[in-house]
Amino acid sequence: MKKSDCIYCISDLHLSSERPDVFEAFRSFLKNSAISASQLYILGDFFNLWIGDDDPDSFPPLVSHELSLLGESGTEIFIMHGNRDFLLGQQFCNASQATLITEPYVLNCFQQEYLLMHGDSLCTRDEDYMSFRNMVRDPAWQQEFLSKAVTQRQAFAAQARQQSKDLSSNKADDIMDVTPAEVIKVLTENRQTILVHGHTHRPAIHELDLHGGAGKRIVLGDWDKSGWSLEITSAGFTLKEFAI
Repeated sequence: MKKSDCIYCISDLHLSSERPDVFEAFRSFLKNSAISASQLYILGDFFNLWIGDDDPDSFPPLVSHELSLLGESGTEIFIMHGNRDFLLGQQFCNASQATLITEPYVLNCFQQEYLLMHGDSLCTRDEDYMSFRNMVRDPAWQQEFLSKAVTQRQAFAAQARQQSKDLSSNKADDIMDVTPAEVIKVLTENRQTILVHGHTHRPAIHELDLHGGAGKRIVLGDWDKSGWSLEITSAGFTLKEFAI
């Protein structure tokens, strides 16, 4: 079908077989919105958990099938790692007709640039998480982890999730949010004025005071009771919420 001059960004769907309502909302979004777009960007935490492309779970193929249908229609699909699916690899992307991209990623469209990130690396005040992130993002650690049996990986992931929940319950809200100075730093280093990210589950559009003028930080929401998307056109951008 003919694609419109429209691009979508989504993040934090946390897809899993335990939330069929979110999966159905995702399918509906693909069929009714993304199908008309030229590009779709998924900015991390697409899945609630990812222990490797060799996971025998029957749910991921259902997701890749839906994405491949979108890809076959002509919409370009781009996927970025999040803190829950940082092991998502080329095998899944090939099956989904998607391209794996790294952050920060500069989206240049409609004579405007947008810096795309998942957002967890901006939460520098959460020292416990940053230490864990540094460990699991190390290629040597990932290679060793992926060499383990699926059951071992599942056990580690379950334990890590529980520890994260326990630690988070005792932390102040601002510690788990982005660090303002880090946001300015990242935008400045990349010579950008508009940042789009997810991770914090705090959808909003923030005005920024950058060293060279005004900027914006667009935060995508997580898919739970509502779904969220950022629609970008030649007229600008719109942060959209819809019921699940």
